[in-house]
Amino acid sequence: MLANERIHATDTLAEADRLMTVCNSCRYCEGLCAVFPAMEMRRSFADGDLNYLANLCHGCGACYHDCQFSPPHEFDVNVPRTLAVARADSYRAFAWPRAFAPLFDRNGLAVSLIAALGVAGFILAFAAWHDRDVLFGTHLDAGAFYALMPHNAMALLFGGVFLYAMVAVGMGLRAFWNDIGEPAATLVAPKPLWQAINDAGRLRYLDGGGVGCMNESDKPDDNRRFYHHCTFYGFMLCFAATCVATLYHYLLGREAPYPIYDLPVLLGTAGGVGLLIGPAGLLAAKLRRERILVDEARLGMDVAFLVMLFLTSLTGLTLLAFRESAAMGLLLAVHLGVVFALFFTMPYGKFVHGLYRFAALVRYAREMARHGDDAAA
Repeated sequence: MLANERIHATDTLAEADRLMTVCNSCRYCEGLCAVFPAMEMRRSFADGDLNYLANLCHGCGACYHDCQFSPPHEFDVNVPRTLAVARADSYRAFAWPRAFAPLFDRNGLAVSLIAALGVAGFILAFAAWHDRDVLFGTHLDAGAFYALMPHNAMALLFGGVFLYAMVAVGMGLRAFWNDIGEPAATLVAPKPLWQAINDAGRLRYLDGGGVGCMNESDKPDDNRRFYHHCTFYGFMLCFAATCVATLYHYLLGREAPYPIYDLPVLLGTAGGVGLLIGPAGLLAAKLRRERILVDEARLGMDVAFLVMLFLTSLTGLTLLAFRESAAMGLLLAVHLGVVFALFFTMPYGKFVHGLYRFAALVRYAREMARHGDDAAA
């Protein structure tokens, strides 16, 4: 049976099958990234294999510019765009609960902003109902943030939405892992896991085979890689700041806000700067990207995630700058609303691509190790 005669769940996967069959016959791009060596280990492509390859792709664009069969050739080989569409389809297919899967398609930014404004409005109304003077008062003491909303209420609201986001993301990742047909033991195998951490931490495959990413043209650069690093490590620093602040509160009995020189503030400020530079750079790169490489239909949640990360950092740093002023109450409510919206939409936007890609890298590391062992034997 020919590639285009095999039955696939979607037309996109059928097209990905066709392209992988063409690429498997050529193999000119095998040194560019992990997709092509993984492809060469297969003679045919089930849907799970294609979802795996799609999430292994980092979208550097090098294979499109290097390919002798790319448009306007009659073979019409456009691997980056086809795998981008397949990737977005996989996020939707594995979303949990399934009722929220349409959030991947469109209106992502509108949904996020409405959620942010709604929660900010709720917090402001709560504060106004409890004590209107709190909203525009100047609060300098430790625990000032909780004058707007009690700590337990804040912890319940944001702990609940964060827990929901982690469960939803975990269920989606579990469905993806089952789809690609990899045993659960691979996720805890030390060598593949460490190799995947190393590859993901360096964004090894976002370099077009060593020359850089092709974004606006066939001229490579490392800008997207730099902005990805700013975003990822900025996010991790902010997460670390939250963890340290939690330990301060529950173990040491120290309440926010903390002095400017204290560890949670230093970590959060460094992370916040990264989350200004990274998302802004990625959004600009996305808007300048060659349209022939882009999944135009699913830009909504991609843009929403970047905008919400940027707004989380912007509102957080603004709150830090004006926390001893009468604007503190309003700024805190807006910041908390943005954080809530970020958490709630996290399982239905571009955030999941990092986890799916990491899982794909773990599988790739295991495959390459086994392939090396077979070749040595």
